Amino acid sequence: MGANNAKQYGSEGKGSSSISSDISSGTDHTPTKAPKNVATTEGLDPSTRTLSTPSPGLILPSKSSSLSSPALSSNGHETNSSSSSSAPAETVAVIHPQPGTHTRSRQSKSHHHAFIDLLPDHTLLQIFSHLPTNQLCRCARVCRRWYNLAWDPRLWGAIRLTGELLHADRAIRVLTHRLCQDTPNICLTLETVVVSGCKRLTDRGLHVVAQCCPELRHLEVAGCYNISNEAVFEVVSCCPNLEHLNLSGCSKVTCISLTQEASLQLSPLHGQQISIHFLDMTDCFSLEDEGLRTIASHCPRLTHLYLRRCTRLTDEALRHLALHCPSIRELSLSDCRLVGDFGLREVARLEGCLRYLSVAHCTRITDVGIRYVARYCPRLRYLNARGCEGLTDHGLGHLARSCPKLKSLDVGKCPLVSDSGLEQLAMYCQGLRRVSLRACESVTGRGLKALAANCCELQLLNVQECEVSPEALRFVRRHCRRCVIEHTNPAFY
Repeated sequence: MGANNAKQYGSEGKGSSSISSDISSGTDHTPTKAPKNVATTEGLDPSTRTLSTPSPGLILPSKSSSLSSPALSSNGHETNSSSSSSAPAETVAVIHPQPGTHTRSRQSKSHHHAFIDLLPDHTLLQIFSHLPTNQLCRCARVCRRWYNLAWDPRLWGAIRLTGELLHADRAIRVLTHRLCQDTPNICLTLETVVVSGCKRLTDRGLHVVAQCCPELRHLEVAGCYNISNEAVFEVVSCCPNLEHLNLSGCSKVTCISLTQEASLQLSPLHGQQISIHFLDMTDCFSLEDEGLRTIASHCPRLTHLYLRRCTRLTDEALRHLALHCPSIRELSLSDCRLVGDFGLREVARLEGCLRYLSVAHCTRITDVGIRYVARYCPRLRYLNARGCEGLTDHGLGHLARSCPKLKSLDVGKCPLVSDSGLEQLAMYCQGLRRVSLRACESVTGRGLKALAANCCELQLLNVQECEVSPEALRFVRRHCRRCVIEHTNPAFY
């Protein structure tokens, strides 16, 4: 009977071991051989038995000579850890007995329980819920009780994998296969998959996700540059509840749609729409106007869209975006250098919905474009216009008067912004909390004093590379005590 139990436990441990080794690449999981002449017990509780090899269950200091649990010596024989009461304190590893072996020693029954084994199941589940995916798989190798708890469906609402060398396709295949045991071929509990930075992920891995995870809501594959349009099409087609999609750094992706044929990309199939709310396509260098037009027509529920460094986009693409996606609250066009004032005129059609706008380093944008946004988007809270060299005090004045609820403003490296513009901001936008004026050569202490005197909630002020006197900085510190001042003036401390 003991031999049968050992065989059963060993086979189960082997399955979880393969999953752990697939996920934890670069980590040594090779089991060590158990000593052949170690005596063990038969009547122990199954929760204390290991699957394959005895492993340290708890590391604790030996405080007194009363500790009498047997430890394994280097030659495999049992030794008594309390043989000398005068010995200095040392670290003792409490070893779980090897499953399937037995002895009738009554004394050992009360000493082979690790403290963590005394915890109830619901407590262990709470602990396991805070572990990353690879550590959870390793816990499944400890013993039968931990194996059953570690694969509890309530712990597998999300899979998070990292590592450039990780064989992500294989890890996803093995994990989904295990999670599909109770519901063949479908993981009903899995709603989040994060494999950002796994450069070995390919379309094959996303194919498995699309086929096995119909309840998927959150997918992040940032930096996985082997992903193509075909894999994205399969995911959005098979996962109708998908709301969050991060494709940043996937340079092969050029569109997101429910139709594979290019001629049908502009008309959603049978009126179907993709339910995505959050889309990040930062560094998707191949994205062009036609691709964004397709995305806009198939994803009308978008509220957060990030297109940083999509350098092929022009003003024409933004016209379709405003037409099909009227609910956008956050939009980033940073480093889209072909976007200009006409593009911002189209963005202004979003009107009261827009809260966040970034046009950093869009060098074609001037006061004209900012005036459009200020006039039609009065609820704007955040504006990043860093590096827009055509922005002047005139445009800043329009922004201040039309967007009084502005909380964060970045006009760094705008050489035409001066104290006059800051004074208008201080007068109309008294709720400002974050202001960046880095490398604004025309800003002096006068503008900073106006900000400090009127914007008492200021929390961050960046005046690096500005010609500002220490006196003006001390004035800011006195009036805005919670403000962090970033500066390059060695005389101010």
